[in-house]
Amino acid sequence: MTIPVWVLLGFAAWTLLILIGPIGLYRWSCILMDHAPVASWRPDGQQGSEWYRRAVRAHMNCLENLPIYTAIVVTLLVTGVTGPILDALAITILVARICQSSIHMALAQTNAIVAVRFAFFFVQACA
Repeated sequence: MTIPVWVLLGFAAWTLLILIGPIGLYRWSCILMDHAPVASWRPDGQQGSEWYRRAVRAHMNCLENLPIYTAIVVTLLVTGVTGPILDALAITILVARICQSSIHMALAQTNAIVAVRFAFFFVQACA
């Protein structure tokens, strides 16, 4: 498998990790501790703590960008284009995605934090 394909799998794994980790654990802890019924969780993520809502948005960001990266990788596979520059760009995209999501989930969103988060998004868009 090529590096871009491995990165695609990493991107998908990161997306699932956000869903299972901060989102799933938060929801199930609320359900099991009788703070919220199972049916109370809205798909727009408008309930829960602030960091939980940020985790939902970070997960949605991954879901929005994963198909775009997938299309790029499929195009590379179909055309047979490979090379060390593409490998480096793919790894850069994954690292920037993980940094962007982590900052989104972990830190309160001040102007400075949003600017840093955007910088990581910009790296992904340009890579």
